[in-house]
Amino acid sequence: METLVQAPAWVRERREAAAKRFADVGFPNTRQEDWRFTNVAPIADAKFPLASGSFAQASSLIFSVAVPGSLRLAIVNGQFAAGLSDLSAMPKGVRIAGIRDGARDGSDGLEQHLAKVFNIETHPFAALNASHLDDGVAIVIASGAVVETPIHIVIVTGGDGKPVAAHPRVLVVAGANSQVRIAQTFVGVKDDVYFNNAVAEVVVGEGAIVDYYTDQRESEQAFHIANIQAHVAAKGVFASHAFSTGAKIQRHDIGIALNGEGADCTMNGVYLADGERLMDTHTSLDHAMPHCTSHEIYKGILAGKAKAVFNGRIIVRIDAQKTDAKQTNRALLLSDDATINSNPQLEIFADDVKCTHGAAVGQLDEEAMFYLQARGLTRIEARDMLLHAFAGEVLDGLKIPELREQIEKNFFTALARDIAVTA
Repeated sequence: METLVQAPAWVRERREAAAKRFADVGFPNTRQEDWRFTNVAPIADAKFPLASGSFAQASSLIFSVAVPGSLRLAIVNGQFAAGLSDLSAMPKGVRIAGIRDGARDGSDGLEQHLAKVFNIETHPFAALNASHLDDGVAIVIASGAVVETPIHIVIVTGGDGKPVAAHPRVLVVAGANSQVRIAQTFVGVKDDVYFNNAVAEVVVGEGAIVDYYTDQRESEQAFHIANIQAHVAAKGVFASHAFSTGAKIQRHDIGIALNGEGADCTMNGVYLADGERLMDTHTSLDHAMPHCTSHEIYKGILAGKAKAVFNGRIIVRIDAQKTDAKQTNRALLLSDDATINSNPQLEIFADDVKCTHGAAVGQLDEEAMFYLQARGLTRIEARDMLLHAFAGEVLDGLKIPELREQIEKNFFTALARDIAVTA
């Protein structure tokens, strides 16, 4: 790892500012409104040492989730691993740089965007990530480029059985009228304990289209904190689809700022948890300009004593007339001990808008179960059909067929393993 002296001055300045911010606020606690249902004391108390270098199973984990036909970028313990990446089919109009190298030579415009897309004042874990700003990947799409080849970022974390922390960083800059599909998959050694604190920044240029998929399959003993922030310019389109089946504690913050007139955003997700695991999702959609649209659907399936948190915030600024925003949160509780805290929020300062939100929490529909069983299905087969349909609305949004097949297989394998409902 580079020393502080070797990094460019602007990187050192942002790293030092973030370190000061985190020193001032520290880890969040349950007395804070945004964290009152999520206790991160297990992360703070563990004092995870920073991971260094690779680990024994890194390459096998990367190849186990490889997506055929994609451009593969590997990040191992927060560091860009060129040797485990596959850049052989580099599409025209795409530039890839390790953040360390790109920051040093200044050729990819990193200084303009890196650690600048969002305000670390309101995201303590993002400040912690930025305080370790060193490496990761930067993806720059040229204006007008239509990138048919999917870009797959594989982020692996591990310490050969020893608890470690990693702070991976991703920056995506999509030029005006460009198009790209990007996926990031998080994996680690099964049952290993580690702390993965990831940040992704996305800049969507005027008229650009960016599809962004997050696939979280961490060890079920790991702690996963992820922060995605995107700025969308006029007539730009940003679609986020998140799928989560792993981690002991997951906190996923995703914030989208629609900064240009006519911008559009889709924000969908589905998660699965059992045992005593926790899935916490905080979303924020900031409608700052007129004629912007947003559509959001988040779904969860919980069993055992699993807990979930959903906090969905929509802000419509005073100048954002003709806003059209829809938000839906649904959760299925497959046991009496599973719980979810759902808190949709609308903050509307304009008067000519269409904004709706809804939250529904329940169990499997017994009438639908009876209907399917009356037509020859067993109770378990009927249950599985309903669960597949429930999750399928989000899974169908994946526009990379090979990745969709892989995520569906992982999701429903986890469902069959973790959700035990007797007939």
